[in-house]
This record gives sequence, C-alpha cells and structure tokens, in this order.
Amino acid sequence: MSNTAVNTAQNVNINYTVASLGYRILAFLIDLVVLGVYVSALAYVFSNLENALDRFTSIGLYQLLFLPIAFYSLIFNIIFNGKTVGKFVLQLRTVKVDGSPATWSDYFITWIMRLVDLWLTGPGVAIISIIFTDKNQRLGGIASNTIVIDTRKKTKISHTILEQVREDYKPTFITAHQLTDPTINEAKEIYRLAGQSRDYAALKLLRLRLEELLGIKSELRDGEFVRTLLKDYTYLTQGN
Repeated sequence: MSNTAVNTAQNVNINYTVASLGYRILAFLIDLVVLGVYVSALAYVFSNLENALDRFTSIGLYQLLFLPIAFYSLIFNIIFNGKTVGKFVLQLRTVKVDGSPATWSDYFITWIMRLVDLWLTGPGVAIISIIFTDKNQRLGGIASNTIVIDTRKKTKISHTILEQVREDYKPTFITAHQLTDPTINEAKEIYRLAGQSRDYAALKLLRLRLEELLGIKSELRDGEFVRTLLKDYTYLTQGN
C-alpha cells in the first residue's frame, strides 16, 4: 500500500498511508446516507408546504434547497480542509500528492471531475482508476494532483509516550509549558511514528526543533530528551 510524507510545522515529515479502496467506498456511502437524510427532510417539508405555496415559488425554493446536494463535497472539503462527513468519520483527508494541504481550486477540480468518474459513467470508472493508479487516485485526484490519506493512529499515544506523572515529579525543563498544545500533540505523533519506523533522523530533527523553540540545549539523547520534555509539559500544565 502506498504512503505519502506530510511535512509538519516542526519541519519533520510524517508518513501516512494512502486510503484504501474499501475505506474510500465506505466514506462515499456515508456521504450518500447524509445526503439521503437531507433529501428526506426536504421531501417532508415540501409535502407540508405544497398547499401553502404557489407552483412557481415551490419550484424555485426546491431548486434553491437542492443546491447543497450538488455542492456537498466541494463545500465540505473547502470548509473542513479535505474532509466530508464520510471522511471525517473514517479519519480520511484529501491532500496534495506531496503532502501539502490542498487548495480550494484543487477541491473544485475534483468536484467537477466527479461528474465524469462517478455520476455520468457510474462508479466503475472511479473504482478502476483507484485500483490501477499508484496513489489510489480517481480521475479527479489525478487532475488536481491530490490523494486521500488515512490519518488514523495505529496505536494510542498513552501506550507509547506519556505516563501519568506523579505529584512529586521534578521537571527537567521548566520552560516546557511555553510550548503550545498543537506543538506538543504534533511532537507526540512524530515521536510515536519515529519509534515505530526507527526513523532516528526524524527524531533528531524533532529534538533540534524543540530545542530551538525553547532556546535550550541538553546532553540527553534524542529519544530521552523528547520523552522528558513531554512529561515536563504534562506536569507543568496540569497545575501541579
């Protein structure tokens, strides 16, 4: 199965797995369920308003309320950074092939191409394209140079990094609390993935970046330094 590297704010590449055909189909089906619920709600509303509105007003309102169905994937991908409801549930995301965030124009291209490889020709074209392309891309993904990645964590952070620190714990780096939650969460993820893949170069880059952010230097080894800093952050931000 293909992988792609996503560059983080810490200047460290994290490898993610390209989403499989099965998960892509399941996400699509979830989106269809969401749209089905919306259509059912519309039908119910109009069945109750049918006698209250004249014919032309009813047709115009129906067409207006039908627009979210046509633009569903485009709107959700733009607002939620490459995720529809189905992708959100399955923790999938659309990004550029190089791992950088996709832009609104990329989402627009993939949305336009859905007419070709999903709606006009049936899902067969999209399925064949996903199976026979190296990065599991639909025609829309090829045209926009985007892929769908699986962002699920294979193991829990609590199993690999942090333990509950004791009340008598003595922090080594007292400025650790200056880091932000997003930075710490990203550091946890890089630490986990680097440990799984034995990517010592990524661990070294993470250590140098954290030292730079805090303006500190340490003699600890890379892994020990990161573990200690994570524990210090946990202790210092828990109000102990």
